[in-house]
Amino acid sequence: MSGSDVCELKSIRQDLVEEISEKMESDEVIEDTSNLFKILSDYNRIRIISALKHHELCVCELSLLLDMSQSSISHQLRHLRHNNIVKFRKEQKQIFYSLVDDEIFDLIKKGEEYESK
Repeated sequence: MSGSDVCELKSIRQDLVEEISEKMESDEVIEDTSNLFKILSDYNRIRIISALKHHELCVCELSLLLDMSQSSISHQLRHLRHNNIVKFRKEQKQIFYSLVDDEIFDLIKKGEEYESK
């Protein structure tokens, strides 16, 4: 290669390309994964997930803990709920949120470990 990132030779290892093509995830899986990372790219959503890792909380508790308005918390929780990251339960007039499972936090932890390299 001469000064650019483009191959000068037009030789393709067709067998390798086909092999890898068969092993790659489907476009649907890649799109779903991309959407998950878009959801996790928000600072406040990560903070909410981090808080919910420890205990289920209501919006007013999250608001106090994270120093955010209840409407902002609700907005972020709506995104997390629609993407099956958090769930809720009603108890009289309160709604408590918790993580669907801890796997999402494991993914965030991996991101922290990767970033600290």
